[in-house]
Amino acid sequence: MSIELPEIERAGPLELAATETALIVVDMQNDFVHPEGSLFVPAAPATIPVIRSLLERAREAGARVVFTQDWHSEDDPEFTIWPRHAVAGSWGAEVVAELAPLPNETRIRKLRYDAFYGTPLEHLLRTWGVKSLIVVGTVANICVLHTAGSAALRWFEVVVPEDAVSALTPFDQQAALRQIDFLYRGKVTTAAKITFA
Repeated sequence: MSIELPEIERAGPLELAATETALIVVDMQNDFVHPEGSLFVPAAPATIPVIRSLLERAREAGARVVFTQDWHSEDDPEFTIWPRHAVAGSWGAEVVAELAPLPNETRIRKLRYDAFYGTPLEHLLRTWGVKSLIVVGTVANICVLHTAGSAALRWFEVVVPEDAVSALTPFDQQAALRQIDFLYRGKVTTAAKITFA
């Protein structure tokens, strides 16, 4: 059986108001992005320069920046699903050095896939007057998808640059982008097409 992938609409150039936009960097942590990480995503290192460039432009424009981190206890039930990873305070749970958060940037330490679940993320975004979220990071069909979907269900405008997200397989990547486009009406684009006003 072969399955034809439905068309994913790609957005053209997008100009976002910096004061109403947040860049959400999802789980770019050593355990996922570094080759020695316990759940290494082979496609993730290639996204680092793209994310770094977008991060620099967002910072320069004055957009908010939020880093999410998987942050698990030693006996987290999630380890019955996935191998042990991102244990609180460990090397594997830290954001990769190439994308290190600045001291004044927010870190959301999350217990599950969705960065809104059990965290103050929505409260912070509302307090800051944010209306649009650029979601980048790994893993596309897990934490990126669940965070983007949760944002859309809260009526944030969601933008996902496909060259700034990674997944374990090309199928997983395309499936995530399809859901973001079709189900959540997010805008799939590339990082170079995003500008800040």
